[in-house]
Amino acid sequence: MNYTYLDTPIGELLLVGDQYVLQELGFPDGPKRRRAEPDWELRDAIFSETKAQLNDYFSGSLRTFSLPLKPSGTPFQLGVLQQLLKVPYGETVSYGEIAARLGKPKAMRAVGAANGRNPIPVIIPCHRVIGSNGKLTGFGGGLPTKAALLKLEQEAWNFS
Repeated sequence: MNYTYLDTPIGELLLVGDQYVLQELGFPDGPKRRRAEPDWELRDAIFSETKAQLNDYFSGSLRTFSLPLKPSGTPFQLGVLQQLLKVPYGETVSYGEIAARLGKPKAMRAVGAANGRNPIPVIIPCHRVIGSNGKLTGFGGGLPTKAALLKLEQEAWNFS
């Protein structure tokens, strides 16, 4: 496995994958804090496009990523991730809305669990999922990071 780090406004992100696809994005803080494994190889060059797109996202000039991704998960989890990719930049949806889109309106908790296992957050925008009451709920990078991502998108969205 290959990796690199990228400094961003939300901290140093870990990027993991091979020369063809991105498989993980790890946060520096929060419940899903992730660091490189000892047997991984540091290879900055293969992540140049991912870094460029993330930098554009954090500058407010990119709203849709176009990167080759290979998230891991069960068929249900991968279905949730596909639905997350359909949530527009600067908007939010509830876990219940995602469950309904999957044709499983009572699967809100399962959607929440799948959302929490998203191996490529930010790019697969799990931060755009909020509670049905409109409040922020759990996030692998911590709630302050989730709030910062939503604020970034709202400000960039309102600016254009």
